[in-house]
Amino acid sequence: MGYMSLVFMNVVLPILILIAIGALFQRRFHFQLTPISKLLTSCFMPAAVFLNIYEAQFDMQLLAQLVFYLLVFTGSTMALGQLLAKVLKLKRGEGAALKNSISLMNSGNYGLPVSQLIFSANPLGVSVQIIVLVFQNLLTYTYGLYNLLSATKSIVDIGKSLVKLPIVHALLAGIVFQAFAWPIPGFVLVPLEQLANGFVALALFLLGAQLAGIRLRSFHRAIAWSLLGRLVAGPAFALLFIFTLGIEGVVAQSLFIASSFPTSRNTATLALEHEVEPELHAQIVLYSTLLSCVTATAVIHLASVLF
Repeated sequence: MGYMSLVFMNVVLPILILIAIGALFQRRFHFQLTPISKLLTSCFMPAAVFLNIYEAQFDMQLLAQLVFYLLVFTGSTMALGQLLAKVLKLKRGEGAALKNSISLMNSGNYGLPVSQLIFSANPLGVSVQIIVLVFQNLLTYTYGLYNLLSATKSIVDIGKSLVKLPIVHALLAGIVFQAFAWPIPGFVLVPLEQLANGFVALALFLLGAQLAGIRLRSFHRAIAWSLLGRLVAGPAFALLFIFTLGIEGVVAQSLFIASSFPTSRNTATLALEHEVEPELHAQIVLYSTLLSCVTATAVIHLASVLF
């Protein structure tokens, strides 16, 4: 079985099934999505992010090598998003969707399974992806949230909103507990793990419910540019910086493959939570996930050839 079939069957297809279940149940029962979104962002998501950071095993030498690359790569995608939003003269909410869709990748329930599949015989490749995942979590709840909230709020209000977010508290707690290697009692760790394990399913279910009411025929122009930015420009930037910085071997493979992942599903969840173009965000996530089964496969093959 080739790379395309493996990636599709083991990663993309399960994601699409969960999205389809959410859409079917929404059409049947007509859920109120805002309370579900609040439950996801206030409970399930903080638990998942905290554990991702707390349980990550960091190699400090590897971390030092990757930080500069991630800053340069992310800065380039952010600059591209800002430029496109300005050139296309998008409204603030639409511009936020475009900028977030290019910079924020699905490094969790898409990226980790892909890396575990490809680097099953080489844990270093998975370790690189975990570092990318942590970096993307930080980026999502800083830059990503700023883009969403700046569409409707002032700088002062944005600061107040960020301080109150449970996800920010979870990020800080995860960093502190990880840095000091503080143990977590089993009676606390077990419910945290159960919440974290339920996060992906609930997030994809919610995404499907969002998509159930969307008329996909109304293809917004921002979607095409976001797909080009995330799935084409992203890997191109990554390849440029990998060669420029002299990164080689498994680390280069893992970073190049990570650059091909679709738009983070969290963009749609947070957009629904803050009511900033939730339909546009959801469509971008859906289309990028579908198209990535082709583009990510091409990048995986190219990574095996180049590195």
